Amino acid sequence: MTDTADLVAALFDRVRALEDKAAVHEVLTAYGPAVDAGDADAVGRLWAEDAVYDIDIRVMEGRDAITEMVRTAPHQDYIHEGCGHLLDPVHIRVDGDTAVATCHSLLLRRDAEQDSFRVWRVTANRFELVRTDGTWLIRRRTARLLDGSAAARDLLGRAGR
Repeated sequence: MTDTADLVAALFDRVRALEDKAAVHEVLTAYGPAVDAGDADAVGRLWAEDAVYDIDIRVMEGRDAITEMVRTAPHQDYIHEGCGHLLDPVHIRVDGDTAVATCHSLLLRRDAEQDSFRVWRVTANRFELVRTDGTWLIRRRTARLLDGSAAARDLLGRAGR
């Protein structure tokens, strides 16, 4: 049997790991509602000051550029036409003050003529996060369209590594 101090230390480590994963999960799941509401400031608060959002069609560097994306076209057009940004269950690995999260994301857009929604994009995502002053922030998001490319498969394949 281990002594009480070892047991308490082990429990502390396990609780901290669970809390870190929960905090990272909260950051990631806050993105969709904030971006669909057009709340650029809330979106900006999720990202580190020097963050990079690398989506296959463009790269945004810095929190300000990412925040501005929410305020401008085409994102504002998506909101006014009806859209939803959804993440599937996220695979999260925490290592000290950094974390990596891997998932799929779907962008649903409303089709007013059909009075329905359609899946407009499905992407593979890798989020790299950092704990800064006790707060988890997105440092980098890499997103690749799931179009059969090796780049998208590689992002997903790295989840367990």
